[in-house]
Amino acid sequence: MDTQGFLRTLGLRLRRARERADKSLSAVAREADVSRRYLTEAEAGRANPSILVLARLASALGITLGSIVDLELRTRPSERIALVGLRGAGKSTLGRALSLELESPFVELDERIEKIAGLSLAEIFDLHGTAAYRRFEGEALEEVLAEGERCVIATGGSIVTHPENFARLLETCRTVWLRATPEAHYSRVLAQGDQRPMQNRPRAMEELESLLEKRAPLYRRCEINLDTAEADTPSLVRQLVAGLA
Repeated sequence: MDTQGFLRTLGLRLRRARERADKSLSAVAREADVSRRYLTEAEAGRANPSILVLARLASALGITLGSIVDLELRTRPSERIALVGLRGAGKSTLGRALSLELESPFVELDERIEKIAGLSLAEIFDLHGTAAYRRFEGEALEEVLAEGERCVIATGGSIVTHPENFARLLETCRTVWLRATPEAHYSRVLAQGDQRPMQNRPRAMEELESLLEKRAPLYRRCEINLDTAEADTPSLVRQLVAGLA
């Protein structure tokens, strides 16, 4: 059993229930006879509440105990598919096509991050820095995981560089590294109308090659490695479906 993942999901359910009830941490903690700090830790997935504490929290939130603790315990292959790779790997294109094939929801994790933060990715980095982005990324991932057992997720290219978020992805999803050559990554980004890789960066290709080489050992931790350089999208979907079977 994934104890850590169980507690994270439990905490997310508690927080969402509190938000739906429009109650503050202090109010719920007081009604449930726990400290505010303990409730904060529980919502963050860092506490291990007893069944009696959960019953008091459920009562304070006006929900049933079952709605909090009815979580999947059996071990089975995940039906969440997470696509990983650098920008230009084809995560969005292949992700949408794969979601249609599997009849599963498709989620762009970066879009979910922007929604949670109320800011664009550029604004998050400019105003709050990388650490804040990672916090939003972790929260967005937990939100997606709590929404159901079946989905296709296109992740940000750098998720592999954050040990906690990448570990969470590996333990809850079937992960796929979409591999491509540096040239393919570069040309695809430009084809999308994004000129940022070239602006004021005369050595952009060298930087991309170095970045891919540095991250490759992390990407290889994914369950499936799929070369996207040559095949078209329908062929890649067929390959991926076969690999996931």
